[in-house]
Amino acid sequence: MRAQAEAPRLVDADLTQRISREAYEERLEALRLRLLTIQQAYLRSGDNAVIVLEGWDAAGKGGAIRRLSQAFDPRALKVWPIAAPRPYDQVRHYLARFWNKLPADGTVAVFDRSWYGRVLVERVEGFASETEWRRAFDEINSFEKMLTDDGTRIIKLFLHISAEEQLERFAARFNTPSKRWKLTQDDFRNRDKRGAYVAAIDEMFERTHTSQAPWVVIPAEQKKFARVKVIETIADRLAAGVDLAPPPLDNELADIAQKHFGPAGLSERT
Repeated sequence: MRAQAEAPRLVDADLTQRISREAYEERLEALRLRLLTIQQAYLRSGDNAVIVLEGWDAAGKGGAIRRLSQAFDPRALKVWPIAAPRPYDQVRHYLARFWNKLPADGTVAVFDRSWYGRVLVERVEGFASETEWRRAFDEINSFEKMLTDDGTRIIKLFLHISAEEQLERFAARFNTPSKRWKLTQDDFRNRDKRGAYVAAIDEMFERTHTSQAPWVVIPAEQKKFARVKVIETIADRLAAGVDLAPPPLDNELADIAQKHFGPAGLSERT
């Protein structure tokens, strides 16, 4: 499967985009209600989806996921934070550890980092050989095509911030004791290799941006704008082609309810 020619590039992202606090609160509340409607439709239809969130360290993936999670019934949404593979995983194919994290019917799985670590951190840091990470592009495309052929929607987002903004966020974390745990030596080491990561990210887009599972770059220089854009993009993709209308009232249920509520207790019957 060949990637589409119109793959995004980091350089094309408009990092100047902003949103006011008032617009942020208003749009976030509307999106919360929309996502609730979408989730109910998924529970009825059995549709499922995978959301992949990649991005720079401190780009705001966690904040976006928290806002997304607030809109969903937690029984039908699972967030998977993906860290470095454990020794148990290192002796198996790198995709193996993701299989048991795929969503069941009617549910959504969110991956905070993902199998794309193979062509990003493992590539840049030398944890995978060139042969291994180059082979991974086709392996990942085949993996995702298998999922989409089976009916799973795949939404892939990359949160992009400038090197200057990233350093400011690192400083804010360092100077806030309750957030200092988020900052590690690896964050600074990765930042020193930003050029290599930019090249790896753009090649990842070029090689894995497909019609079934396209990439969307989210400008995340302002956290509020990024959160709204992430959730809007997810809602649009989840809702596409899905019947969001509420199901008709079950007449047998209505009869039982009327016995308990009385005629005045039922506002309508459809």
